[in-house]
Amino acid sequence: MFYYLSKILWAFVQPLNLAIFLLLAGLLAAVFGRRRLFATGSVLALLILVLSAWTSLGAMMLNPLEERFPRPPLPERVDGIVVLGGGLEGAINLVRGGYELNSGGDRMVETAILARRFPLTKVVVSGGNGELFQDAEGDGTTAPRLLTALGVSADRLILEKKSRNTYENAVFTKQLVTPKPGETWLLVTSAFHMPRAKALFDKAGFATIAWPVDYRTSGKEGIGMFRDNAVDSLQITAMAAREWIGLFAYWLSGRIDQPFPGPGG
Repeated sequence: MFYYLSKILWAFVQPLNLAIFLLLAGLLAAVFGRRRLFATGSVLALLILVLSAWTSLGAMMLNPLEERFPRPPLPERVDGIVVLGGGLEGAINLVRGGYELNSGGDRMVETAILARRFPLTKVVVSGGNGELFQDAEGDGTTAPRLLTALGVSADRLILEKKSRNTYENAVFTKQLVTPKPGETWLLVTSAFHMPRAKALFDKAGFATIAWPVDYRTSGKEGIGMFRDNAVDSLQITAMAAREWIGLFAYWLSGRIDQPFPGPGG
């Protein structure tokens, strides 16, 4: 139920969709002669679009998430690497049979680099199809084609293909791997996603070292307008909003212990 509710809620509060819904509500209000409601909906929609596309609001929201878990020194020994899905174009790969990367593809690239740095280490790819209305191939299915092409032996791969969200990533991966006390596992995911991912793996009893990748901000954006192109700014704002809402929802539901988890717990 949590999975479906989260998908439906996000469909309404995602910045671009929210602006569209406000405009539609305003137009509907105008049809019934409610000029004040029409003006309110239109102004709110315009404000959301301007802030999301033309200002550095998204980067300023995303940067604290990316800075929360600094990348540590690389351990001398690594027993396993867990990479979370979200770096591959599932709908395209389902049809074309390739391994097209999306904007989060650094997750897979970094995993291949780490796997070659530690040639005896197991590599776990955790990710099924997390789309609610779209047929797509989960990263757990696609990743072997990419990683073996990059030189990672297929017999090192452990594939978790059922998870649809980060909570299921943690629970299903723990069940599949059953890590032993004292083992060192790296958790690879996008830096902005690491606070929620690390907290969920901790809650599941799977001790990991956070290894953030796929940074989207420099930390030097500051307050301003037109710091990036409008499309990228809108995407970053949506990412930041989704992650903050996700953290709050997971905290309220008891799936994580803090609304903004950090290295101290």
